[in-house]
Amino acid sequence: MEIHFSKYEGTGNDFVMIDNRSLFFPKENYELVKHLCDRRFGIGADGLILLENHPNAHFKMVYYNSDGNLSSMCGNGGRCLTAFAHQLGIIQDQAAFEAVDGMHHATLHAHGIVSLEMTPVDRVNIQPDYIFLNTGSPHHVMMVDDIDSLNVKTKGSDIRYSDLYGQAGSNVNFVSQINDNTFRIRTYERGVEDETLSCGTGATAVAIAMHATGKTTSEQVHIWVLGGKLEVSFNKQANVYQNVHLMGPATFVFNGTISC
Repeated sequence: MEIHFSKYEGTGNDFVMIDNRSLFFPKENYELVKHLCDRRFGIGADGLILLENHPNAHFKMVYYNSDGNLSSMCGNGGRCLTAFAHQLGIIQDQAAFEAVDGMHHATLHAHGIVSLEMTPVDRVNIQPDYIFLNTGSPHHVMMVDDIDSLNVKTKGSDIRYSDLYGQAGSNVNFVSQINDNTFRIRTYERGVEDETLSCGTGATAVAIAMHATGKTTSEQVHIWVLGGKLEVSFNKQANVYQNVHLMGPATFVFNGTISC
């Protein structure tokens, strides 16, 4: 079988994109997904995304982590999929699509910037040494003193597999503050089981967590990840974070064909 694909990245978070509107892709073949995402024997990516038809929206998003398993929402993936839909001629500058956590709307801006509306957040669990919240994917957020020297893979894995989150686990974000509304983060992603250059739902979680704990009073937060810069905006109304938007670059890398 030959598979045509496109490769996209959003601040270094990279994805294999496949147009599956004809439903040709064997969606239960998790080993195939894992192979395609393998950086030595496949294409190489943090995840694989299928674009499919939807009866009431522009398209449907089906997201797999690089371990081959279906996963929860991916913010950078949703932004890159929007750019891919534009490449396919499905949309112009506005998109409505369904992901595993519900409907999303996205806008393409100049210079390859894509803004994605995330799901509202109505629960932020603030503990003495960490914050937990779900932004379409579960996220553990904690402040650290020296983010550069931190062994993210080891520390993140310890938390992800701890009794705190059970078998399902959680993504883990380590945060340092730059100024009143700017933060640096490094993220351990479950499903990748390693540090990634960027995590969109993680950046969203950090922005909301920093606001909820009073680290910032701004409703527009700048997040620096290893792969670049993301922006998160929101409105807090009656203890609910609404109109949550994740904004940043979604960049085409290359097209290709692989035989499997």
